[in-house]
Amino acid sequence: MKHEEQADLPYLRKVVGASMAGTVVEWYEFFLYGTAATLVFGKLFFPQTGNELDGVIAAFATYAVGFIARPLGGIVFGHIGDRIGRKSLLQFSLVLIGVSTFLMGCLPTFSTIGYWAPVLLVLLRFIQGFALGGEWGGAVLLVAENSPNHSRAFWGSFPQAGVPLGNLLATVVLLVLSAFLSEDAFLSWGWRVGFWLSVVIVAVGYYIRTQVTDSPIFEAAKAEAEERAHEGYGLVEVFRRYPRGVFTAMGLRVGENILYYMVVTFSITYLAYIGVDTTDILALLFCAHILHVLIIPVFGALADRIGRKPVYMLGAALTMLWPFLAFPMFMTERLPIILGAIFIGMIVHALMYAAQPALMAEMFPTRMRYSGVSLGYQVTAIFAGSWAPLIGTALLREYNHWTPIAFYILGAGFISLVSAIVMRESRGVSLLAIDREDRQRSMQAAAG
Repeated sequence: MKHEEQADLPYLRKVVGASMAGTVVEWYEFFLYGTAATLVFGKLFFPQTGNELDGVIAAFATYAVGFIARPLGGIVFGHIGDRIGRKSLLQFSLVLIGVSTFLMGCLPTFSTIGYWAPVLLVLLRFIQGFALGGEWGGAVLLVAENSPNHSRAFWGSFPQAGVPLGNLLATVVLLVLSAFLSEDAFLSWGWRVGFWLSVVIVAVGYYIRTQVTDSPIFEAAKAEAEERAHEGYGLVEVFRRYPRGVFTAMGLRVGENILYYMVVTFSITYLAYIGVDTTDILALLFCAHILHVLIIPVFGALADRIGRKPVYMLGAALTMLWPFLAFPMFMTERLPIILGAIFIGMIVHALMYAAQPALMAEMFPTRMRYSGVSLGYQVTAIFAGSWAPLIGTALLREYNHWTPIAFYILGAGFISLVSAIVMRESRGVSLLAIDREDRQRSMQAAAG
């Protein structure tokens, strides 16, 4: 086993690559759906009412189904992953999300099979969300548990950068298709190509993930858990032993999660609503995703240098301010100014997002870390990111103005700011020390 303060850097880079490969694949597919929900699904999979926002709202409701499924996937994958390991479940989740995404590209539309179209879409979206729910926890822990204490936030930020990379890839595919196809061709068959491409991307990601193994600290914890099987693991145990960690993680996620989906998903709807060309919007998001990929590791390194709390608190505070700056910039309808608003949103989000794998991994011992991290991260998606584009669209439809949407984002940022204030600073903490403390607490509980 590696010493807890050392790391095999060549192997660590290999682990980071394997984690990012799968993360890019799975988020490509997840965000492809989000963009298609705005541009395609509202028109093709639901009855038309005469108001274009009604179809978008219906499509975003199916979008939310994937988020609702994510906690279930997090619970199931976390429970099993704490028992048997991270790697095998990551490979399974990759295949599951790939199959469901490919089948989405094969679905007949509402005009062909009526209400069966949205029913099948919802079913596949649920499977997609279930698989993704188990993906994130395993991917980030594979890196975090192999990282040195002093640079865990930096290395752990790379799987996070895989999220905008996946989004970038989805945006590129849709941008190319929408730019080179007529609107009729894009709506008829062009949008399906992006979903079919998932087969190739999944194959690449699956192969890369076969090249790594579970971390030494997990293997040691697994062997020890067989001797301490009476202590339990998984969902019930993590809530019983570490409720503060779970609820703090949930609170941290609220503002970050809502901000991200308002920037990368709802902004497409809002900008299209005020008359900005779809191809221009996708081009702006393409640039924004590149920036996001580049700055996430920078803020991960900053969290290692000055601490998790100050970086996260700054991001949460700026989340509260961003909408009051961004929406007036959107309203100018000038592309450089709109790009500036989106850039600011991505920078603010990265302040919170970069260090999440490290700080959440540092909240739980190894024997229940997959469950704790997955719960804290995924359950929030039910009431945060899943509903954010739908709520934003509904508020826009009701008030025809951005101010209520801005206050919605402000409230989300406030929740995360409070959570960041009360969380414990864990910069440089040893995961082995957390495990030792967990053993001591268990022994004291048994003795008492």
